[in-house]
Amino acid sequence: MNQVMRIENLKSEEKNNLAKVAATVIWEDCDRPAQEIYFETTLEFAQGLSCNPHAFLVACIMPAMHYGEERVFIDAEICPELRDGLMTAMGWVCRWYESGRQPVRIEAKMRSHLPTLRTPDRAGFFFSGGIDSLSTLRANRLDFSLEHHRSIKDGLLIHGIERHTVEDNNKQLENFERHLNSLSEIAQDAAIALIPVYTNVRCLEDSLDFWQYEFQAAVLSSVAHAFSRRLTEVTIASSENIPYVEPYGSHPILDPNYSSSDLRIRHGSILLSRLGKTRLVAEWDVALQHMKPCTKNQYGKLNCGRCEKCIRTMTTLLALGVLDRASAFPQTDVSEELMLSGAYVDNIGAASDYLALVDLLEEKGRYDLVRGIKRIIARYHERDLKGIITRFDRQLFKGNLVRLGKKML
Repeated sequence: MNQVMRIENLKSEEKNNLAKVAATVIWEDCDRPAQEIYFETTLEFAQGLSCNPHAFLVACIMPAMHYGEERVFIDAEICPELRDGLMTAMGWVCRWYESGRQPVRIEAKMRSHLPTLRTPDRAGFFFSGGIDSLSTLRANRLDFSLEHHRSIKDGLLIHGIERHTVEDNNKQLENFERHLNSLSEIAQDAAIALIPVYTNVRCLEDSLDFWQYEFQAAVLSSVAHAFSRRLTEVTIASSENIPYVEPYGSHPILDPNYSSSDLRIRHGSILLSRLGKTRLVAEWDVALQHMKPCTKNQYGKLNCGRCEKCIRTMTTLLALGVLDRASAFPQTDVSEELMLSGAYVDNIGAASDYLALVDLLEEKGRYDLVRGIKRIIARYHERDLKGIITRFDRQLFKGNLVRLGKKML
């Protein structure tokens, strides 16, 4: 029997001051239990949340392909533009990673017309509080008047898509609420509505590699579709600029494929380098007080000041001469020791982010940090060379070259 994933039992409800839409995901021939996937928000934004079948289909498509399902069935009408986009997105992932997988066949009724009641134009974006999202919002405010249809009106802040270092669920929620309250200061200054979203979509497949390289944009876009009653365009902030874009889970040729005829998914901020983005944010005082690039989610802290994202952001702010004004961080300086203990480079884009700071740091006499940057980039080149040799050996010599070298030592 062909393997098939079924998405069924779509429902809406209100409970405990939250509005919720949910669906049951059934893996009929895959050895996985049925799962209820949901999206929730506060009652303040309940009118914007809908039980849109697009949200659940977009959330499920990449995990279905990952686990070898041949079909995804949903008993609802979907937009043919979205169907074609999902097939294209899966095609790109198969092409990038040469995995031997095939795109999943989508079985659903096709919607032949637009909804009778169209949602008025309204733009939103995903608002994490990091440099990518802050620079997206800042650039939008500088480029468009508040009346423009491209002017961002809503920021979506999502709980449930990050890996947490705290173990207790209540503490995770407390951290999220603290983050929500902090970002509300930026939202108020920028005149946007800050919408909290709670979801468990990532539980469809939680591995870090899958999230990073295949699942990110699909998860974010699924949230956007759940709010298509309110939004007609949602931007995913790019993490890289054009010279350094590589295959990834959010990508300029991947993300727009999650669009439908009534909701555009955009991949934004791709023209600016990390330094350019941070320079934009550095001119915005309220952002310096409430930004959150940190990946550690430590209980009671907005930013840990020691993880790679914190160190890279703090070093850039220091190079721009504003770290002493950034009260979002626990310290106002970066040492070479801190950089070497927490910073690392794992791709050419990150290397370029650090190298762009060298001249600015030399102008400030921070030769210790210039030395630290050179050392972490040297470590990257050493690892990268080993990786190239390993891949070459695996592809041409089936691992025998490395084994022979070890015997000769």
